[in-house]
Amino acid sequence: MSEAGQFIDTALQREASWERADDRGSGGLRIYGASVGAVRGAVRDALRRYRGMEHDAVLALSSELWAVAVFERRLAAIVVLQSRLALLQVTDLTRVEGFLRQGGRPELVDPLAIDVVGPLTDRLNQRDGDRAAVILDRWATDVDPRLGRAALLSSLRPLRTGGGDWDGLVRRVKAARAANREGAGRDVVGEAIELIARELATARPELAVPPV
Repeated sequence: MSEAGQFIDTALQREASWERADDRGSGGLRIYGASVGAVRGAVRDALRRYRGMEHDAVLALSSELWAVAVFERRLAAIVVLQSRLALLQVTDLTRVEGFLRQGGRPELVDPLAIDVVGPLTDRLNQRDGDRAAVILDRWATDVDPRLGRAALLSSLRPLRTGGGDWDGLVRRVKAARAANREGAGRDVVGEAIELIARELATARPELAVPPV
């Protein structure tokens, strides 16, 4: 493990609370029981201690943290990406897709989509933005509902602040619904559509998410 990765993991275990761990369903992941604030603090301290990380080092650290199936480590991997958004490139959506397929819980899928994929794709130039749109369209049609949910929620932050790809969202809503219509269990795509509709009803009332 890298020094930065070890620093973060040690900090998370130091902040562990069995009471908080007992309050959460594991979803197949081990739980340290550290708070979200402790996760963010551990990443902040690590990035200050190990300054000067460039693109490849940031991606390597996030992958290293994600590789161990511990909820707080995976959340820390997301915070690393959030903290270094300016370094990310359209090609990094491949790495994020791998995370999404393994993410399982909305507590991991949602911040990846809203706080990493959304801001990343919104600042791309036209050529890379077109490449990203193709990737998000593919996610929306994937039978894995986590990818469909992420494809939709990635539009939320840019649209909420006055930008974003509205036509792309409408297209992906229909595609994601069709791809996951026969799914059993929790309707994570439907929940994402409802969340977007509620948020935009306040922030952008002129935009009406189409019923599907």
